[in-house]
Amino acid sequence: MSGYVHFTDEEKKRANSVDLVDFLQRQGERLLPSGRDKRLTSDHSITIRGNQWFDHSSEEGSHAIDLVRRLYNLSFPQAVTLLLGGEQRIEYQQSDRSKEPEPKKPFELPPANPDMRRVFAYLIKQRFIDRDVVTCFAKAKMLYEDKKYHNAVFVGCDADGIPRHAHKHGTYSGGKSYKGNVEGCDPQFSFHYTGTGNSVYVFEAPIDLLSFLTLYPQDWKRQSYVSLCGVAEHALLEQLQEHPNIREVFLCLDHDEAGIKATERLEKILQGHGYSDVSVLQSQYKDWNEDLKTRHGVEPLAAEEPDFEEQHCGMKMTL
Repeated sequence: MSGYVHFTDEEKKRANSVDLVDFLQRQGERLLPSGRDKRLTSDHSITIRGNQWFDHSSEEGSHAIDLVRRLYNLSFPQAVTLLLGGEQRIEYQQSDRSKEPEPKKPFELPPANPDMRRVFAYLIKQRFIDRDVVTCFAKAKMLYEDKKYHNAVFVGCDADGIPRHAHKHGTYSGGKSYKGNVEGCDPQFSFHYTGTGNSVYVFEAPIDLLSFLTLYPQDWKRQSYVSLCGVAEHALLEQLQEHPNIREVFLCLDHDEAGIKATERLEKILQGHGYSDVSVLQSQYKDWNEDLKTRHGVEPLAAEEPDFEEQHCGMKMTL
């Protein structure tokens, strides 16, 4: 589109108020549940709710027009035209800004299944995670099977051992696995393990963490590990505050554009908190479970290199 396009204030307001879930799904985008929000499958760092979005890796967000410009590389007039329905005059849902936000539900762990057969089978036979690693977290009541859906539930506790966070991961083999945090979670206490050593290893997802322990099992219980259950920094900073003996941080996020962007952001945050001993560990393939799959003859998902130049503050290593 070239030249000047005039939009009334009402048209711009209507475009910016489009419900992003409705719009993106009708563009063919796939969305994952993430608490009350939805998360883009094409970029896990972006969550949306109503007509608002937030990029957790760059810590920026806005409303519908800015996201459409960003996702589809459009000019302002092109984005507004698309949100107003384009030539087809598609009517997208409007976000109900007058609706009172629902009160946040108190956090509760999903009821547990009497056994963990499906979770053990999924993690060991399909994800190839070591049985002893799975058993260790199950015995610590940090991993169990929920009763209703048979999801694997990864539990995060506070310093007093009280559950404050739970991340659910589907165990059905057909199609895309369900993943999401239980509503009411405190992101500071996502799934983690604390050892006595001075190092902490940081992952996006619990299965990445367990896969890493399977790949590199030697003396693993001595060090600390945290899954962000996303890419936000809260759980990492909580562990560093609670355990001042930890001075060495290994960032082990996914080997894709979103993971690399998040890694760079976390490096800057850690520098701001006085942590200079920060290293980046990258999986050979898209994530640590994909690396684990190759040991069992399964075709892995390839790593995704970003279009921008990587500029890490710490040391980059591929194991």
